[in-house]
Amino acid sequence: MLLTLTATATDGVPDASDLGYLLHKHPDRVQTFELSVGTATVLYPESTRARCTAALLLDVDPIELARSKFRRGSDGFALGQYVNDRPYAGSSMLAVALSRVFKSALAGVCKTHPELVDAAMPLQITIPAMPARGGADLPGRLFGPLGWDVTSIPLPLDETIPRWGDADYVRLELAGTTTLSAALRHLYVLLPVLDDVKHYWVGEDEADKLVRVAGEWLAGHPETGLIASRYLAHRRELVSSVVDRLTDDVAGQDADAPAPDTSLAQLRQDAVLTTLENLGAARVVDLGCGEGRLLRALLARPSFTRIVGVDVSDRALRKAESRLGVDELPDGQRDRVAVLQSSATYRDARLRGFDAVVLMEVVEHVDESRLPALVQSVFGDMRPRVVLVTTPNAEYNVLYPNLEAGAFRHPDHRFEYTRTQFESWAADGAATHGYDVSFTGIGEHDETHGAPTQMAVFTRKEGS
Repeated sequence: MLLTLTATATDGVPDASDLGYLLHKHPDRVQTFELSVGTATVLYPESTRARCTAALLLDVDPIELARSKFRRGSDGFALGQYVNDRPYAGSSMLAVALSRVFKSALAGVCKTHPELVDAAMPLQITIPAMPARGGADLPGRLFGPLGWDVTSIPLPLDETIPRWGDADYVRLELAGTTTLSAALRHLYVLLPVLDDVKHYWVGEDEADKLVRVAGEWLAGHPETGLIASRYLAHRRELVSSVVDRLTDDVAGQDADAPAPDTSLAQLRQDAVLTTLENLGAARVVDLGCGEGRLLRALLARPSFTRIVGVDVSDRALRKAESRLGVDELPDGQRDRVAVLQSSATYRDARLRGFDAVVLMEVVEHVDESRLPALVQSVFGDMRPRVVLVTTPNAEYNVLYPNLEAGAFRHPDHRFEYTRTQFESWAADGAATHGYDVSFTGIGEHDETHGAPTQMAVFTRKEGS
């Protein structure tokens, strides 16, 4: 597979051959690098002051390819290890080759010419054959918002049989003015997204890497959910974690839109804390606590004497413990807080006898068919005096410019209720289990669409 990168001289970078300094590869040499997937070769077809082109050629090892169980992803077939596009079309293997061969350039390091690192230069990138699983317009949707002029030319399935139409491949050409480091980061993240196949195991390290490499631009990208989902091999728990970390204060995602001075995430947390204190709740369960943002706020207020965070994800709980600094807390503080691995849809005797249970932005992550089990677990088995539930108001979504019509705010959301739907669901649960319920909006209120977040406050009836 082949990728070429061409720099053109400009006032800021008058000598295009300085590209060799940034890439740490001399234009007069042909260099080869042994990688786990094969051999990478770097050479320069042209190198002048006016124009300089570096080519990366990746020759995939067919034996290693056959050994890899990730060679075809979910669409694999019996002969997939022998008949596939891996040696010929761009993929996650090409992205890995970029990161290995141009490691310093990707990181934005050039000790000999540091002034070049932040210099934007006209760049042209060409990949003759690139999978575009999602249509020929997908490269434009991915690279266009990052400032690239994108040319995506569909490749025919068979040039000799036109009636067969186009294959899922394009000739990809990018043109734009940016730093070399930014260009390589865009390629590193988005090439596997176009291909929608990762040739290696995707775990928590990949989620951290995505935030580290793409954090500057991914949160505001209109295809954030698609990029995170494909880059992380559609692993929901990793995607959810990354999107939450990236969009804590960005409009149009799970953290919703920030008000002028305070994000909606903070307004939501403040509303929950104030309601708990007004209702005199001292022993609180944060059900679906994630990485512990609310737990930390609860711990900071002495009125909450017992705090328990619950989540199905062990990774999230470890993050919560780290955020709380559990190991460094004084004994009195440490005794106030605990984290438990459990599910909102299963009965757990450890969660009975508390004053309040909070489900902050949780119910929309549960399959609707499982909501009755959640209601029975919380209201029927735990039976706290107070239950607080916050969830997005689907009617407000039209006010987010980056959110497509009918799309959810978060890739892991299974549904999003309108105000009428939420009030109906909450009223049914309250009537069945002996609770009163009231509703309020959180965030800037729109006259037509309401507030971005809706909260239901359930209080158990006396004698119920």
